Amino acid sequence: MAVFHFKGKRLKGELRVPSDKSVSHRSIMLSSINRGEVVVRNFLPSEDCLNTLKAFVELGAPIEKREKEIVIKGRGKRSLKEPFDVLNLGNSGTSIRLISGILSGQPFYSVLTGDKYLRRRPMDRIAIPLRMMGAEIYGREEGKYPPLTVIGKDELKGIKYKSPKASAQVKSAILLAGLYTSEEVKITEPAKSRDHTERMLRAFGVEVIEEGLTVKLGKKRELNADLEISVPADISSAAFFMVGALITPGSEVLLKEVILNPTRTGILRVMERMGAEFEVLNRRESSGEEVGDILVRYTPELRATVIEGEEIPTLIDEIPVIALLATQAEGETVIKDAAELRVKESDRIKSTVENLKNIGAQAEELPDGMVIRGKTPLKGGKVSSFGDHRIAMTFTVASLITENPVEIDDTACISTSYPGFFDDIKELLK
Repeated sequence: MAVFHFKGKRLKGELRVPSDKSVSHRSIMLSSINRGEVVVRNFLPSEDCLNTLKAFVELGAPIEKREKEIVIKGRGKRSLKEPFDVLNLGNSGTSIRLISGILSGQPFYSVLTGDKYLRRRPMDRIAIPLRMMGAEIYGREEGKYPPLTVIGKDELKGIKYKSPKASAQVKSAILLAGLYTSEEVKITEPAKSRDHTERMLRAFGVEVIEEGLTVKLGKKRELNADLEISVPADISSAAFFMVGALITPGSEVLLKEVILNPTRTGILRVMERMGAEFEVLNRRESSGEEVGDILVRYTPELRATVIEGEEIPTLIDEIPVIALLATQAEGETVIKDAAELRVKESDRIKSTVENLKNIGAQAEELPDGMVIRGKTPLKGGKVSSFGDHRIAMTFTVASLITENPVEIDDTACISTSYPGFFDDIKELLK
């Protein structure tokens, strides 16, 4: 149990939050099947990303960790070796789903597992299309849950796949498996999901073609590049300080080098609609991704909004902390079309709404989202993180404005994405 109460203090200063998790994962994965030398700087050393790195070491990738960088001298996409042991991906859904795509094109046997939370997350969404491409994938309940067994093939079959959900993990798993076939590979989504995989594949020399909501691989499917990748700061981690600054009187925070990929900046569009006072400064490009600095100031007059439809994939990880922001906005904020939240590290609809009620907010659970009524003073109280890092961080931020302390049953889960979270809060508290 951890107890937090920061009322009476403000957030003030500059901060570079940890590097982007999505880009960190992919930098290791693609470099490991590349033919060439890649230097990765600003890699995120969180548990999730370190589990990806460890898995590829166990798969035989030539990875060297230096003091401030990681060097991968890849030997090509068919150079991986059968692992001696089970690959444990901890809490990382990105790791297990994307690695399954790569392993589908490796002619050997692998077993993938994770912690008790990951073993409850659905894997049929990637198992189904990967089986259609020729891989053998087995798991609990007919491949629905980990542990997963993957028996790959030298040459996979092409696929034209219409994804029922907008999911960067599903899209990425198919694209990565598609590197191991010369046949047509095409994925169509109901809305545009994160495109980090497409951007990075292009940087490695792979031809990726986008036509509206369809992404397909061209003829060039070899990764042959010597690259330097500088991983930008994670907007999902920055979101906690953006919301903290917006709701805490006297606060002003400058967040440096934040990734501004359009498929990730939904939270900025929501903040704009809510009347939040913020600016994006110093826009530039870094390693194929748009980057900038975000200056956020306390905004006492926030207004409610509706978040739905195609906007959801652009802010899916930020919804818990956006819900906290909504408690301080005048009117009724409605979040819908977000049923995907039910199969994250926790059921984030249930865990967010239940915890908001516990600290005095007016919140209602919907089948695919929630309704938050503001503006509401928060009293504090006991909450559960449900082992979910984003829930734990959201309710730590809530303690900036609660009348009484917030008690969180488990904050160790925060290390999966943001090991230095509490140090950074203390650095900004004035």
